[in-house]
Amino acid sequence: MTAEAHSWMPASPCGTKCVDAESATVGNGTFAKRVLTVGAAMASFPVVNALTPATMKSGVQRRYAEVLVRCFGITVDVVDQRGSDSPGAMFSAPEQGVLVATGHVGWTDVLVLASVQPISFVARADLVDWPVLGTLARRMRVIPIDRGNLKALPGVIREMADRMAAGERIAFFPEGTTWCGRAYGGLRPALFQSAVDTKTPVQPVRLQYRNDDGSLSTTASFVGEDSMATSLLRMLRADSITAEVVLAPIEQPGADRKDLAARCERAVRGADVLDFEAHGVLESADARNTVKTPDTTRTLVAQTA
Repeated sequence: MTAEAHSWMPASPCGTKCVDAESATVGNGTFAKRVLTVGAAMASFPVVNALTPATMKSGVQRRYAEVLVRCFGITVDVVDQRGSDSPGAMFSAPEQGVLVATGHVGWTDVLVLASVQPISFVARADLVDWPVLGTLARRMRVIPIDRGNLKALPGVIREMADRMAAGERIAFFPEGTTWCGRAYGGLRPALFQSAVDTKTPVQPVRLQYRNDDGSLSTTASFVGEDSMATSLLRMLRADSITAEVVLAPIEQPGADRKDLAARCERAVRGADVLDFEAHGVLESADARNTVKTPDTTRTLVAQTA
């Protein structure tokens, strides 16, 4: 049973009117091919995953995420701003625990991040019941969170901490809900406690979807009254979307989760100025601070189908 909403519950003013109504789409032939590919991937994944040795499962999960990303018309572009000591186009070196913090646009965020490097997620509790994503989510050992139930929060933090201490990569969306990408919410500090408790480094990620001309795209946003079926069909038709995954410099956890959340928010937002007036949302001064960007490298991870 889901607890009643409370004042801590995240809320977003974004709705379906935020979603691009005239985004580029593919023809019927490509659409049909994508539908068949997604169906085949979802049917084969449980079998392939079960037959794959444990040491190779993460690689299989990444390849399936890459296939699905391509089927949804997305090219993933990794921009590494961490300098010469970074592990490359990855969140962390193998067996090195890390907490990945990023903004939240829609369900494709999970696939995009998983296509960069195998990773587990803190995600809404009902994700495992969703079509397409549910099977992948269960195999990726998603940590479910019911944001309406405050009493369950300490248990989520403990599981995150235990798994990161064991060398796992955990990604979460500290806004707590989805925004359209042209506006965003603040990063809630609560789950950052897991990094503070275990002295785990945090990888801030600026994730944005862009059109061919470089403008922000909201096609992948899953907001308001948007249904999973409508969003899924929209993404199967989508064309020429680039998911820009910016790996900002690592943040050390320190001793204060609020300070850590504030530092990560500055890193996640960078110097971008988004369209807040259209949503009636005020932008904080801190979110406008420029993040210094040392040696920047870009890696193309997935090409659109």
